[in-house]
Amino acid sequence: MEPTTVPTAQAFVPMVHVASVARAAEYYAVLGFAMGNVHRVPECGDEPVWAWMESPGGAEFMLVRADGPVDDSVQAVLFYVYCDDVDAMRERVIAAGYEAGPMGYPFYRPRGEFRSRDPDGYVLMITHSQD
Repeated sequence: MEPTTVPTAQAFVPMVHVASVARAAEYYAVLGFAMGNVHRVPECGDEPVWAWMESPGGAEFMLVRADGPVDDSVQAVLFYVYCDDVDAMRERVIAAGYEAGPMGYPFYRPRGEFRSRDPDGYVLMITHSQD
């Protein structure tokens, strides 16, 4: 009998529904993400309807224009964003005019974490990279 190999996931990439891909991309650029591939359709003009977002550290996700209004009260997802300097990232978010909650120092994040919301109301917990 031949050995059986179990398939494993190679990546886990969320696709985030947003009201405006361009507006959301501006927020995520503050966190160090840049648009990779972008898809536009003629009926939306220059506004992208989909974008692949990536950071120099290898984090990836997709933005896609929602078909209807985005209701931030029913979003049952929480994104964790890991960075090297949490304090500096918090200051960068604030300087860009976005929400950045107070620093917290739970036992599982001794170098701190803070909460932010993207323009569509998705909650991001921004904390230090795994050591």
